Amino acid sequence: MLFRANHGTPEEVSDALKLMMLRYSGAVHRYFLKTVRDPDEVKELDQEFALRFLKGSFLKYDPAIGRFRDYVRGAVRNLMLDYHRRKSSSKKRTRPLDTDLSLSLVGEQGLARLDEQVDQAWRDDLLDRAWDSLLEFENRTGQPYHTVLKHRVRYPDQKSAQMAEDLSPILGRTLSGGAVRQLLQRARDRWANSLIEEVKLSLDAPTRESVEQELADLKLLHLCKPVLDRMDADRAGSRPSGST
Repeated sequence: MLFRANHGTPEEVSDALKLMMLRYSGAVHRYFLKTVRDPDEVKELDQEFALRFLKGSFLKYDPAIGRFRDYVRGAVRNLMLDYHRRKSSSKKRTRPLDTDLSLSLVGEQGLARLDEQVDQAWRDDLLDRAWDSLLEFENRTGQPYHTVLKHRVRYPDQKSAQMAEDLSPILGRTLSGGAVRQLLQRARDRWANSLIEEVKLSLDAPTRESVEQELADLKLLHLCKPVLDRMDADRAGSRPSGST
């Protein structure tokens, strides 16, 4: 998308920028809501983020310097500093806003805390995307993976037999404890696969190592490690005898 936004036709540039903005705007909006809280000011910040994105400010990103998520995070940091400077200016401060004061305005722990909050918003957005993908799969195929996994999240200590008893009337069929365990395993695998695919989309070169590192940085690796390990085992098992 970055390549099309830099080198495509005017229509391709516009479409690529819109797609990229939509991918990250949900997480950015989530962050604004949590930190600013005022709906009118959040709307203004959303519009400013979108404007900067669509004007091409994000085309300055160079993959050689790191992940695009880090670039977005830096852009949000600058946007928030500008926001607090405007807020301070509107209160008619008698002296310019210095750097130390700017940092204190975005949180008690300064920019490190802001970066952490932006990462949390991106992590939550990825999790929502994985859940949405699982729900779409259930609606399309009739496999009740979303329903079963959501039930497990709501009642994490419930035994399989009790889950079967609770879910049978919801799904309109009689389930055994064994059937529930099987559905639950398949649901977890598909959900984790969806999360892995979402992370791959955010990486320039989604190798096994880079995907695992990104999941670890976002504190999501423990949710996906079993699936990643099974993928490795499947690939190893599919190689011809004697290959390395």
